[in-house]
Amino acid sequence: MKKVKLGLLPKLPIEWNRKSVGSAESGREVLSDGRIKYWIRHEELKGVSPKMLTWWFQHLEGDMEYEGNLYNRYHVWHPEDHVHVSYQKRKPDGSVGPGAALRIVEYLGRQKSYLVNVVSPIEKLDEDGFIHNPWLYGILPLARMEYSFKETEFGTRYENCLIVGWKGISFRIFQPIFEFLFFDKKHGYAWIKHNIEEVGQFERFLPNLYRKENENIR
Repeated sequence: MKKVKLGLLPKLPIEWNRKSVGSAESGREVLSDGRIKYWIRHEELKGVSPKMLTWWFQHLEGDMEYEGNLYNRYHVWHPEDHVHVSYQKRKPDGSVGPGAALRIVEYLGRQKSYLVNVVSPIEKLDEDGFIHNPWLYGILPLARMEYSFKETEFGTRYENCLIVGWKGISFRIFQPIFEFLFFDKKHGYAWIKHNIEEVGQFERFLPNLYRKENENIR
């Protein structure tokens, strides 16, 4: 795994669309195989299309102009928690989709105990949704992240979930220990809060960024 600086970044001094946890439906449930699912049904994303979202997850690297200044676009997506994103692996043609992998570093709620430091292979990425599978420190299979996008009259109905653990009897046995050591309920609800905030921020920057970088696309 590539070496990346892991420290918290200063908060970006920008205005952002910080939605509250109450703006979405969310919850926690234990699946029949013992894995733990944290799920969110977000408030409708107005002005944001599934095509924009697909493009975004294929173009996470680099900077963007925002409020008259140049900032790292991943940091703009969550001005407090995000630290680093890159494509650890791309497809043979250089594009991003199934077969590629993300490198992600962030701190949920800016809490050092909630460091996310993963390599996450991409399983699916299209206008219906996005699935990737984080490996903790690039070694331990940690979770599965599933997103679905449905176009609406005014934007997108965006739902996603984080499924913690792995399939098989071993996780049923070690679930209490796994939760205690790696991902307890407080950690899971911190993820929900973080995710609602970053998804809400799409309305603030993504439509303009997409149009600017795709001027010839109609």
